[in-house]
Amino acid sequence: PCAGPVESKNEAAMSELVPEPRQKPAVPMKPMGINANLLGYIGIDTIIEQMRKKTMKTGFDFNIMVVGQSGLGKSTLVNTLFKSQVSRKSSGWNREEKIPKTVEIKAIGHVIEEGGVKMKLTVIDTPGFGDQINNENCWEPIEKYINEQYEKFLKEEVNIARKKRIPDTRVHCCLYFISPTGHSLRPLDLEFMKHLSKVVNIIPVIAKADTMTLEEKTEFKQRVRKELEVNGIEFYPQKEFDEDLEDKTENDKIRQESMPFAVVGSDKEYQVNGKRVLGRKTPWGIIEVENLTHCEFALLRDFVIRTHLQDLKEVTHNIHYETYRAKRLNDNGGLPPMTTETEESHESNL
Repeated sequence: PCAGPVESKNEAAMSELVPEPRQKPAVPMKPMGINANLLGYIGIDTIIEQMRKKTMKTGFDFNIMVVGQSGLGKSTLVNTLFKSQVSRKSSGWNREEKIPKTVEIKAIGHVIEEGGVKMKLTVIDTPGFGDQINNENCWEPIEKYINEQYEKFLKEEVNIARKKRIPDTRVHCCLYFISPTGHSLRPLDLEFMKHLSKVVNIIPVIAKADTMTLEEKTEFKQRVRKELEVNGIEFYPQKEFDEDLEDKTENDKIRQESMPFAVVGSDKEYQVNGKRVLGRKTPWGIIEVENLTHCEFALLRDFVIRTHLQDLKEVTHNIHYETYRAKRLNDNGGLPPMTTETEESHESNL
């Protein structure tokens, strides 16, 4: 009867000496490959459509400046580009008005709609440029205007209570009209582009190209390109802003073959082979504006509107505006001086 308790004590002692078997660590499961058939349609491809809807609601801004001597067809060309009466001359400009004594800046805004897309287009004209006997420093009012638009945008950007959408009046593109002399660029042309190529996207254009023969036009284009290169003038699209090989290949072709665009503008329609075309009537026939064998207007329109409009805006914002902003903030040691409402009202009362 006393054997039982002794055995139980021994068993208890043995159990204390034998350690409990450890549990094996859990082996992580191998990740399963993502099976498209299993997951089905996610909807990532709708992001583009969402962006399109957003931008369609807000619309687009595009501000284009035209610079050149009187009589080069600036207003006509802009009307032809957008197939609308958007120039200052078509907005009640008096033809008898005298040439301004100094360069003036005239901005006219329009809303153009095509295929449900709305664009607020602003055409900035510069009457009086290059029309005086002494044209020294006549680009200064234009440079001042461009910088004023950057300043206006910067002030809105650094406000404590910022607008949801800052009105964009910055100049996205400057069409510079070169007189079709067939010889070389004038000192004024070189000085203007040298000063302003750093602050705005300049696209050189040979105006009224129908006044030159095909040989003269080819030679003049080559001469203009050479002179711009010798003087270190960068026009749009600038080489250093090409983002990838595809952009570089496309833009190199434009820089080496198309620039400067030799164009003819017209807002008059004529009947040619049963079709209505925009053109200029001469004693020997109709010069068709949109016919590439007649002039390079179609190339210019495709370049400015159909392929590079968004890039023009991005280069303006990311390069020219950023350069101005960095310099402005650096010079001022921080934010630009902001006037409060009370200060503004006090200044206006004075």
